[in-house]
Amino acid sequence: MDDAWRTTAVGLVLARPPRLLGAEPFFMEFIAGIEERLAEHGRSVLLHVVAHHAAEVDAYRRWARHRLVDAVVLVNPSVDDSRPAVLRQLGLPVVVAGEPTPDTPAVRRDDVGSMRAALAHLIELGHRRIARISGPDTLLHTRTRTAAMLAVAADAGVDAVVVEGDYSEESGAGLTARLLAGPEPPTAIIYDNDLMAVAGLHAAKESGRRIPGDVSLIAWDDSSLCRLASPALTTMSLDVHTFGASVGESVLRLINGEAVSERWCATETVVVRETTAAPG
Repeated sequence: MDDAWRTTAVGLVLARPPRLLGAEPFFMEFIAGIEERLAEHGRSVLLHVVAHHAAEVDAYRRWARHRLVDAVVLVNPSVDDSRPAVLRQLGLPVVVAGEPTPDTPAVRRDDVGSMRAALAHLIELGHRRIARISGPDTLLHTRTRTAAMLAVAADAGVDAVVVEGDYSEESGAGLTARLLAGPEPPTAIIYDNDLMAVAGLHAAKESGRRIPGDVSLIAWDDSSLCRLASPALTTMSLDVHTFGASVGESVLRLINGEAVSERWCATETVVVRETTAAPG
């Protein structure tokens, strides 16, 4: 990178409804991890929240035009994602947090291993009808988790169903109610984030279900929302702060012109609390 371009900022655009960003703890902890690592070198995150990817690309073009950032952290890579190509065209170095794209350094989560661990916990308890309320299917990590879930379920002879949510409280509650109202409701439900899980927990209780006697629940991404829920939610736990710090480290190496190898987070672990048990 031309020294004339040097700033102290690393850009992060979140194409996400602001109401979700305020309610969901994951990204705040993730950003804190990036910031902690960058601050050691006098750098910080320039955060911009937009409604969709088109506005995100506009932000990248503006940043490049005015030379506001030295690099970009790209989150939630998606199917047919145009953003990496745009960033290359603009000359903005990029680190992907999640599934890698060609010729782009990435810090990856073990979504396959984590999904296997979640299902192993439920199958060992005796569950044979397991549902999952996922994030948007356009996201690569959603598809990776879905493929892993269906493969494990097929091998174990378990009935598995995936319904698509959008990470919001409304989708968690509504889809949980719909699943439990079916002719053969699941005995366990996995949620792709904590906000949907907490909302699903409330919806299940409102339907008269005993938790975990009638239905077991697992949340993805441990947070205070899960620990303070009643009953406290079993979760797939990732050290999100460390995930962010790893992304920050890769960004620093990229800015300094060093080789940046692919990094992996540790496989998420099942933290058993009060919402999983053998089916009643």
